[in-house]
Amino acid sequence: MEKKVYLFATCLASAAMQETVLNSIKLLRREGVEVIFLKNQTCCSQPSFNTGYFDESRAIALHNVNLFADNDYPIVVPSGSCAGTMSHDFVELFKGLPELEKVARFSSRVVDLSQYLDETLNVSYEDKGEPVKVTWHSNCHALRTQKCVTASKNLLKKLKNVELVELAYEEECCGFGGTFSVKEPEISNAMVTEKIKHIKETGCKYLISGDGGCLLNIAGTMKKQGLDIKGVHLYDFIWKRLQGEKL
Repeated sequence: MEKKVYLFATCLASAAMQETVLNSIKLLRREGVEVIFLKNQTCCSQPSFNTGYFDESRAIALHNVNLFADNDYPIVVPSGSCAGTMSHDFVELFKGLPELEKVARFSSRVVDLSQYLDETLNVSYEDKGEPVKVTWHSNCHALRTQKCVTASKNLLKKLKNVELVELAYEEECCGFGGTFSVKEPEISNAMVTEKIKHIKETGCKYLISGDGGCLLNIAGTMKKQGLDIKGVHLYDFIWKRLQGEKL
């Protein structure tokens, strides 16, 4: 029997990383999963939630909760950051309120794509790419809230020609932090500069991450610095390795 899931694409991926959304769908379809995309989905509310606009965040959250209420299919998210907001922060946001029960039911269905592929489907991959060394950046919310970094790394370890090089201070924030990078640009730039210093020390030409915001921040800064290091989203990287395509 074919499995069915919803894909919550995230607003950032829909706006700036459409290929990542498509590759996420391809990775699910490869495993025989039917993917349902609801066009009226919107932001997960993380930017407003993290900035303290809780009433506005509840309105956004309830829009998504009601949109996905028709059945109990898993809601798969190709971003540990957004998945963490919907699976954990939503429950905190509605504590003591009458909507808590239906919000908690929604949150229990949310899973990061790497967790769904690794833990639920236990995927097996044939790596068709040339041998390559890569390093990994753990975004803060995926690491501490959704706790999906292990699953993400497990997917990389299934690729026999990929060597994952440990990044010093991997768990340190890259300085993006959503609105933080806008409100505190000098501090944010100092943080991403420090992160890039450690990336260079690995000698890798590819930085992999499962979060679009961190990738835009780190890759954009590396490009400004004229570095020959490419930031690649986890699901773009995996799909290309499975197809034998160059990055």
